[in-house]
This record gives sequence, C-alpha cells and structure tokens, in this order.
Amino acid sequence: MSSYQFKEHDEEGLHTLEAISQAHHFNAWMFEQVQPFMNGRILEIGSGIGNISQYFIDAKSDIVLSDIREEYCNALHQKFPENKVLLLDLVHPDFYNVYSHLLGSFDSCFAMNVIEHIEDDHLAMKNLVSLLKVGGKVLILVPAGPFLYNDIDRGLFHFRRYTTSMMNQLFQSAPLLIEKQWMFNALGIPAWFFGGKIMKKKEVEGNQMDVYDKLIPIARFLDWITFRKIGLSIIALATKR
Repeated sequence: MSSYQFKEHDEEGLHTLEAISQAHHFNAWMFEQVQPFMNGRILEIGSGIGNISQYFIDAKSDIVLSDIREEYCNALHQKFPENKVLLLDLVHPDFYNVYSHLLGSFDSCFAMNVIEHIEDDHLAMKNLVSLLKVGGKVLILVPAGPFLYNDIDRGLFHFRRYTTSMMNQLFQSAPLLIEKQWMFNALGIPAWFFGGKIMKKKEVEGNQMDVYDKLIPIARFLDWITFRKIGLSIIALATKR
C-alpha cells in the first residue's frame, strides 16, 4: 500500500479527467455499466469534471453530484448550474455530524474510480452506505489486479488495485449484500501495462485516449467473448441491508 498526502490541486488527475472527457465512446460505455441500476434520487461520489455526470443529466435523472475537491465542485457548478453539487469527504473525522442532513436520503449511489484514492476504504464504504435508504443500491468501479499497479497508479494517487476477494470483504463490512460482480475493459490491460510499466508514464494522455476511444467496439466485443471475467476494472453492485 502506498501513502499519499491529499492535494487540493490534483494536476495529474485533472489532466487524466480532461483526456478522458474527449473519449465519448468510452464514457458512453462506462455510463452503460451503471445507469441500469440507478433509480430515484441518485448520488454520484467523485464527480470530478462531470464526464459521467453529463450522461445522467442529459437523461433527466434526479442526480446530486459531489467531490472532495472545491476545485472540481466549482467546475461542476459552472458546467451544471441547475444541478446540486456537494463538497463531500467520505472519511471526514466528524462525518455523521457534518453530513447528518444527508443520512439515509438517497435511493442509489455510484462511485467510479474513486475508492482506490482513499486509504481507509472500509470507512469510506461504511459512510457511503449511511447516505443510502434501506434497500438502496450502490455500484462501485475500481481498478483491478494488484500485479498491474504501476507508475500511472502512483501518479494518480491510487492506494491499491483490487481483487474480487478484496471487493467482497469491502462490501460485506459496509454492510452490503452483493448482487453481482463483473470485470470491465479487458482491452485496457495491455495499454495500462505498457504505459505504466514500460513507458513509465504517470498519467493518461489525451492522444493515447483518442486512439483507445476508436477501439471501443473491439473492447466491447472482447468483454463479451470473455464473459466479463477479465478486465482492467472490477464493478460490483450491492444493496444496503
């Protein structure tokens, strides 16, 4: 496990979010992973600059956006002035008092590429679940495969990459009842390995993402023929007990 100091201005993360923002086929594919399971009042954890938020807003979903960084919250306010945006820290030391008005108020919640940035991920999940109504749905996407951990992970301040057993432990301690798990984006594995292990890059670059976005039809097909058993990411869906 790595150790990082929180930075309000996350330069590497911002560059990566900006690169991914132009990958419309990839973002649409990501949206398809989460949208079918979200209903009612939705909370997005770690909205960043709104790459996935845009799809929910275009679909007229009742969604509340959030991020831990004021910089991103301000950007979200400007981009989506009619949507509610929260400054939300899942491991705030006084979480239940600071966010008492939000406890048990959401029907569904999702966090995509967020939990790996939090050192105490078990505490983060317990606090996240407290924001859901009983029976509420939560979907989490995290990077998979500890063996793939490389300079890009370090540059993006990832504390870890996950296995399915790690995800099971994380969800069961929340407590959540896991409904299903699947792997996502098998084609991304060689790209991540080459960029971080061989080229020693510390962030995802725009030109790389442009090329990869053109390969999404192949990536979709590869996930289909591997029965979503192999992937760069793990996705888990669960219900609050």
